[in-house]
Parts: sequence; structure tokens; C-alpha cells
Amino acid sequence: MNPVLLSIILIPILEIYLFIKIGSQIGAFNTILLIFVTAIIGIYYAKYEGLNTIRSGFTQIIKNQTPAYEIISGAAIAFAAILLILPGFATDFLGFLLIFPITRKLIFGNISNKFKKNEPKRKNFIEGEYEDIEDNDDRKI
Repeated sequence: MNPVLLSIILIPILEIYLFIKIGSQIGAFNTILLIFVTAIIGIYYAKYEGLNTIRSGFTQIIKNQTPAYEIISGAAIAFAAILLILPGFATDFLGFLLIFPITRKLIFGNISNKFKKNEPKRKNFIEGEYEDIEDNDDRKI
């Protein structure tokens, strides 16, 4: 069976099960409030981490390096924000795992290192030609 189709079926079943279990422990109103609070906190933290990732990416570009980790991290943050918007505890847990930099580095660190290994070595000089111009020559700059 296709993994995407399987996840489309299993994720809502898991979320409903968690709603029932957690709702029976803390109450319906508190469960709904918890869902909204995790979504709001997650979205603001995703915005904060997204801006940090963009800033880090520009720093890598200024250093003339490929921002491989920053690109992967930005996509992971966007996916995590979508997961946090969706109501549910399992999707919130996965979204928070993807938003925090420590767990994101553990998950995607090896992938970005593979891109950096394939990056060609850059030289620290520029090749060019020059011509000495004498002081009595009319072609002064």
C-alpha cells in the first residue's frame, strides 16, 4: 500500500484517539484550548526560526558557501508550521520536533553535510592580466 495513502488514513485515526484520551483526562474545553495554544505558539516560533534561517542563509551566501542546511531547514520549518496549524497532538509533537534547532540538526545534519562535501573548493585569488603604464604615457587612468 502507498505510504502516503496509509498516512492519510492512519494520522486522523491517531489524532481522534489522542483527542478522546486527552479530552477524558483534562476535559473538552481544556483540550480545545490546548490545541489552539500549541498552534499559536508554534506559528510564532516557526516565524522566529524561519527568520533566523534566512539570516543564516544570507550569512552563508556572503561567505561564498552553499547554504544547503539552511535550505533544508527552511523547508522543514515550513512543513512544521503546517503540522502545527493542523489540529491534533501527534502533528503538534512532530511539528515541534521539526521547529527546534537541536532536533532539526539531528534529523537533517547528515543530509546537508553530503551537499557540502560535493561543493568544489574555491580559490582565494582572482586571475587576470595587467599592464604597466609609464608616467609619460597619455593612457593614464
